[in-house]
Amino acid sequence: MQRLLPGLQKVGGALMLPIAVLPIAGLLMRLGQPDLLDSASVAAAGLAIFSNLGLLFAIGVAVGLARENHGAAGLAAVVAYLVATKGAEVLIAVPPAALADVTGRARELATAAYKAQELGKLSVPVGILSGLIAGALYNRFYNINLPSYLSFFGGRRFVPIVSGLAGLLLAALFGTQWQHLEQGMDALSHWVLNAGAFGLFAYGVLNRVLIVTGLHHIINNIAWFLLGDYHGVTGDLKRFFAGDPNAGAFMSGFFPVMMFGLPGACLAMYHTALPGRRRAVAGLLGSIALTSLLTGVTEPIEFTFIFLAPALYAVHALLTGIAFILMNALHVRLGFGFSAGLFDYVLNYNRATRPLWLLPVGVGYFALYYTLFRFVIVRFDLKTPGRDPAQSMAPASAPVADPADRGAQWLAALGGSANLQSVTACTTRLRLTVASQAAVEEATLTRLGSRGLVRPSSNTLQVVVGTVADQLAGEIREAQRSLPPAMSPPPASVTVGNNPPDAGALLAALGGRANVLTVQAVAGRVRIGVADTARVNAEALLGLGLRGVAVPAPGCVHLLTGAAMSTRVAASLALAESTI
Repeated sequence: MQRLLPGLQKVGGALMLPIAVLPIAGLLMRLGQPDLLDSASVAAAGLAIFSNLGLLFAIGVAVGLARENHGAAGLAAVVAYLVATKGAEVLIAVPPAALADVTGRARELATAAYKAQELGKLSVPVGILSGLIAGALYNRFYNINLPSYLSFFGGRRFVPIVSGLAGLLLAALFGTQWQHLEQGMDALSHWVLNAGAFGLFAYGVLNRVLIVTGLHHIINNIAWFLLGDYHGVTGDLKRFFAGDPNAGAFMSGFFPVMMFGLPGACLAMYHTALPGRRRAVAGLLGSIALTSLLTGVTEPIEFTFIFLAPALYAVHALLTGIAFILMNALHVRLGFGFSAGLFDYVLNYNRATRPLWLLPVGVGYFALYYTLFRFVIVRFDLKTPGRDPAQSMAPASAPVADPADRGAQWLAALGGSANLQSVTACTTRLRLTVASQAAVEEATLTRLGSRGLVRPSSNTLQVVVGTVADQLAGEIREAQRSLPPAMSPPPASVTVGNNPPDAGALLAALGGRANVLTVQAVAGRVRIGVADTARVNAEALLGLGLRGVAVPAPGCVHLLTGAAMSTRVAASLALAESTI
């Protein structure tokens, strides 16, 4: 299980990349409708995205799983997907009943239409499987060496070839076993849909419970892209945009919670904060509440209490399940292209069924969450934001003043380049593989903007940072690349003690007193302005016991020291500079 869970989490994170294209698809389809732009071409452009979701999932999942998110894995996934779908199309047997009373050219067209419709039902699963296969094959063969006479096809060029062969196996599976796959898919749809209120309640609860691990994306894909069938279109989300009046049951329940309930929880946390700290927490809570209301991104709120009050989070999960039951009982059908926020509610209002019912239900949920959270926080003295006088407040978002500098700060707090084995991101969290959890400085991460840490296994770490996660991951990778291999880890023989390195030796390694212009301690490192970067001796600095040395820009050197040591190193260095 310890090895399975990190793998499933990678899959869950990879699924978010293709899902990110859905907002533009929904926007184009909506704008093209007669009550807005009345443009058939714009609507067709949005439909084109929905019609090719399988291909998009193949590319997105493969790139999300591949080392360094390399695009070669996406190309390999396209090869696997095309081979699988076109191969299966030839192998699918058309039942005689589908061709009854059809002859000649009409029979050929009917055969092609039947096969296309059947393949369309499983285009997303085929795409996901193609992406998983291509991503795994890329990680296995991206640096393979072949004999000299085949060396042109070595390395990354080998991956599309072997992915194409894997696509043949998928083609045989889907082409010859299609009837059994379709029966299984129909059985799953009927079981879930016939479960009625219980099925919706279970989905809502599991969706919130699994958000801790990131596995909620997997059950979302089953509900949104597989369940049900409307003229050959499967999945609650796809059927909603295809005009199915019964679609939306697996989306409607999110709206009262995301637009009203969790913002009410934020107001409760604000009102229960200590009077002297309310101004400090107002920016944080107001920002994450507005994000939830407008876009439906809720993780920044949930991670303010998920570990602090697990019982309260369990109640939140139950209330989400109840919201699905309530909206279904009122026959409300709402849908979204991204998430259950105000933007999607307004955009898809005319597509929805009984959308105005959201307002009274939402007001009730706002009051319920506010009352419940305020009572529990006060009754059990929960240290939510602003209730601990000594608590360091995380900003509403990670610092954005200097992207290059921000990446170096986060890299240092995560234990340095040597501790980070992989850096990826999903919608609101960094997904990391680390050599040692002990090297991660949680307090420093909190000051930098972290809203919570999840450690699914001994070497996997998730850091909740909000919607800047993908941008921040890129900045951390860029900071890693700025560290030459010889400058990343300190020598194994060097042990960092409780005392800062000798200031005179530091000055000498930095090129002497004349070369040091400025000294500043910030977030686990010492930032030094130098006149000439070439005069800095990185090996000598590492020999003094530093965690690492970074040169993010000419004239700027970062000494990675850790949060407990940065101030002392900066002070001793500044003193030495002024007295030598």
